[in-house]
Amino acid sequence: MGTVNELCVSTLQAFLCPAVPSTAQVPDDLTPEEQQELENIRRRKQELLEDIQRLKDEIAEVTSEIENLGSTEERKNMQRNKQVAMGRKKFNMDPKKGIQFLIENDLLKNTSDDIAQFLYKGEGLNKTAIGDYLGERDDFNIQVLHAFVELHEFTDLNLVQALRQFLWSFRLPGEAQKIDRMMEAFAQRYCQCNPGVFQSTDTCYILSFAIIMLNTSLHNPNVRDKPAVERFISMNRGINDGGDLPEELLRNLYESIKNEPFKIPEDDGNDLTHTFFNPDREGWLLKLVGGRVKTWKRRWFILTDNCLYYFEYTTDKEPRGIIPLENLSIREVEDKKPNCFELFIPDNKDQVIKACKTEADGRVVEGNHTFYRISAPTTEEKDEWINSIKAAISRDPFYEMLAARKKKVSSMKRH
Repeated sequence: MGTVNELCVSTLQAFLCPAVPSTAQVPDDLTPEEQQELENIRRRKQELLEDIQRLKDEIAEVTSEIENLGSTEERKNMQRNKQVAMGRKKFNMDPKKGIQFLIENDLLKNTSDDIAQFLYKGEGLNKTAIGDYLGERDDFNIQVLHAFVELHEFTDLNLVQALRQFLWSFRLPGEAQKIDRMMEAFAQRYCQCNPGVFQSTDTCYILSFAIIMLNTSLHNPNVRDKPAVERFISMNRGINDGGDLPEELLRNLYESIKNEPFKIPEDDGNDLTHTFFNPDREGWLLKLVGGRVKTWKRRWFILTDNCLYYFEYTTDKEPRGIIPLENLSIREVEDKKPNCFELFIPDNKDQVIKACKTEADGRVVEGNHTFYRISAPTTEEKDEWINSIKAAISRDPFYEMLAARKKKVSSMKRH
């Protein structure tokens, strides 16, 4: 029958290796003490089995919790990424609403530094929307603008190199006041990074504008009169607090722009590809379209280089139509739609305006309009568009801003 010790060994082996059946038989001549010991062994075995099962259950529960925790974190991350993507799209459509959405969903801190970092990284953001937000006159937006500019490092860069970096991070808006604030902030930051290069931030500001206009003059095919380096030097005499900047500096800046124009950044936000650098104005307007049966269609308009471009969507890579403003006039008109104005050829009401448009199948054809009638959302925007188009026909608004700053510098010198 075997001894109790042999039985214990056999029982333990059966416990440790349950797949192997136990062949041990329980002797029938056990003493009461041995029977009690055997019973204790059986009880301990059962307790051990219960402990093992309890441990298995706990391990399974913990494993399940870990798996659920992982999937929960994954779901949270997926939800967060979706909200961030939604916030970027909202920003591209309306910068202030996009920022507000991101703050309300704890995706962005309501601080100028955090928002500036978000704009500086620019991941998935429309460059035009960044420029519009940075150019706003609200005190908080101005704080964000300065925090954004502080993120740029201009130390030991010449002015053209610094401008290339700065203008790559966003797109200059069309409004003169916004441009003024942004270029003022740029000039302050450049002078902070490069003390002693210019006598004042006004000098840096004026020369920066002169460089931007030089870029347009040298590389815009519509500008026939290309300025020589001597004219560029002459234009910038006396801007350094009444003194002249080193001629070598101006020549180097001129050659840098002549050899390589400013690059326009591709838009990570999949919005309009920015082939229109620094427009005079842009925005949504209604345009009268159709033949006998006319309807109003919403279009995105960009005014630049003496041309009015319009797009069906901001995601379009090419304009639906191009209206050269040469020889055209603009006037207010009465219509069922409010705030209307139209482009026309003066003294030739039946003459077709030289313009082109893109058909649905992609063909570019000549337009057949004798006038273009447009409706603005508000009276104020109508007046602003009319003034901007009139100015684009006759002059470059940059020159007015530059003349005003030069006048300021001359006035400071006299006093």
